Amino acid sequence: MQFIRDLYANARATGRPVLSFEFFTPKTDEGERSFFAKTLPDLAELGPDYCSVTYGAGGSTRDRTLRMVERIQTEFGIAAMAHLTCVGSTREQIVELLLDAKRRGIRNILALRGDPPAGAPTFVRTEGGFQYAHELVTLTREVDGFSIGVAGFPEGHLECPEGKQVDWERLRAKIACGADFVLTQMFFDNALFYEFRDRLVGPLGVRVPLVPGVIPILSAGQIQKFVALCGATIPARLQQQLNQFANDEAAALEFGIQFATQQCADLLNQGVPGIHFYTLNKAHSTRRIVAGLEPWRQGAPARSDSSQAASQARPAG
Repeated sequence: MQFIRDLYANARATGRPVLSFEFFTPKTDEGERSFFAKTLPDLAELGPDYCSVTYGAGGSTRDRTLRMVERIQTEFGIAAMAHLTCVGSTREQIVELLLDAKRRGIRNILALRGDPPAGAPTFVRTEGGFQYAHELVTLTREVDGFSIGVAGFPEGHLECPEGKQVDWERLRAKIACGADFVLTQMFFDNALFYEFRDRLVGPLGVRVPLVPGVIPILSAGQIQKFVALCGATIPARLQQQLNQFANDEAAALEFGIQFATQQCADLLNQGVPGIHFYTLNKAHSTRRIVAGLEPWRQGAPARSDSSQAASQARPAG
């Protein structure tokens, strides 16, 4: 199975951005069966370059994460990546997991510090474990045999009180430990991503792919919960638009598709190496968005019209 770093390198050589999807691990066996019977087949039709599968707090979904990544690769022939966090694990346990992943043919890891377990106000290092993601990157590189991705935060990490410039410098250090590419947290104003990219590529000298992460808005309430958890912001004009759909989920869903399509079109026209979709294990919105970007899939510039959603998604200035 291909290394994701090679997928980005090959796509860059041909001028074709990379399409990737993120899935979370279902809580039940029935949820997992439904995912492989319906959600994944629907999205596999779009021809993604790779998929990623999340890792529950404290390693609570370790076996399911690895099993799902293995099945995506063997049953669907799609390169897949397992998320891995520092939460609740010792160094020895992480090595064991990495070796298990290699035995399963898994060659791509997204190395994350991870969020505190439910109910815990802050992250606490497990005795014998790691405090920071760069330590996990270093260990994964030492185990060898993996392409390694890391997370980036266009608005700065929620737990970095020194501000986003300091957070971006720490990202550069994390990359220097052996990361091959960066997937960003969701954002709703492309200007935030361009500032992030320009700082990293320019003064900080980063050369690995910086890939924007995009989430389709499914409802006004849903997106409020997500931004509260991750520290992303909703621009005032977008919030005003969402307020109109507070009691109309169907209209909010349709607006979310239009908004994300225009956001992605603008990003692609600005030369991003690909788009990473946070699918929320739902196929409908992602299928519609990718269909709207089909010219890009064929190597043509993505369309970016002057609709209300597009103007919100474009960079300021």
